[in-house]
Amino acid sequence: MKNKSMSRLRLLRIFISILFTILIGLYLVLPAALGIAAIIPVKQTVGTPPPPFKTVSITTEDNITLAGWYAPPANSAVILLLHGAGGSREQLRFLAQLLVSHGYGVLAIDARGHGASGGKTNRLGWQGSRDVAAAVDFLHAQPNIQQIGALGLSMGGEILLGAAADNPEIVAIVADGATRRCTEELLALSSERPLVRNFTARVMFITVQILSGEKPPEPLLDSMIKAEGTRFLLIAGGAETQEVEFNKLFASAVSNRAELWIAPETPHVGAHDLYPDEYEHRAIDFFDKTLLQEVETP
Repeated sequence: MKNKSMSRLRLLRIFISILFTILIGLYLVLPAALGIAAIIPVKQTVGTPPPPFKTVSITTEDNITLAGWYAPPANSAVILLLHGAGGSREQLRFLAQLLVSHGYGVLAIDARGHGASGGKTNRLGWQGSRDVAAAVDFLHAQPNIQQIGALGLSMGGEILLGAAADNPEIVAIVADGATRRCTEELLALSSERPLVRNFTARVMFITVQILSGEKPPEPLLDSMIKAEGTRFLLIAGGAETQEVEFNKLFASAVSNRAELWIAPETPHVGAHDLYPDEYEHRAIDFFDKTLLQEVETP
């Protein structure tokens, strides 16, 4: 009888140890590993620029060299393109060619630490506002530009929304798949405020902050609200519940300055692949209304 009780106690201890190990892995090790992965250097190969683009270099205020492609506009308006985490301007090739075919100039850049650009990698894009400011300065130095718009995928969209207040020259922003970059942004959703919902994300963000030495940027929602002269087209993948909720929140916060398209049954940044014609129509119509009508107004 005593041996049987000891066996049960031993099994209970083993079970508790296994359960504890699993919980540590899920709530600490895995999110910390994701945080480490967010700052591992990533250099996606970039091909030759498509016609009529030329390769350009841009220097940021903190002396980081950004690589990009540039094509001048035929209609006095230019679009800044920003890729997603771990990508490069190669990810933007189809959008760059699409916009040029409609007469827009395009500047597509590799974010710092990505593609052929210099600097440290941070897949959350915490230093992205500096890249946007440098791109805007570059465009100001180009001839025949009267209006600037921007389009970003995932991290690129978040960078643009977060940079909107400090770069009022960008009067139209398309953000495809934007959600959150830090704990404060995550907690903007009431569903994410319970600790059980946000603990692992907190661990990941803290890991990135400690290892990168960078502080999280101003919440992108605050930036959007402050950017009173900027209009937004927000695109969310309908199959991504949290992405849909974030973009509904963004749209409601800036009211009549935002349009929201929830692409049905679509994964993250998959709207163009599933609905290419509608994607083109919505993006071009948005830029035409917000950029070209301003140019044409006497």
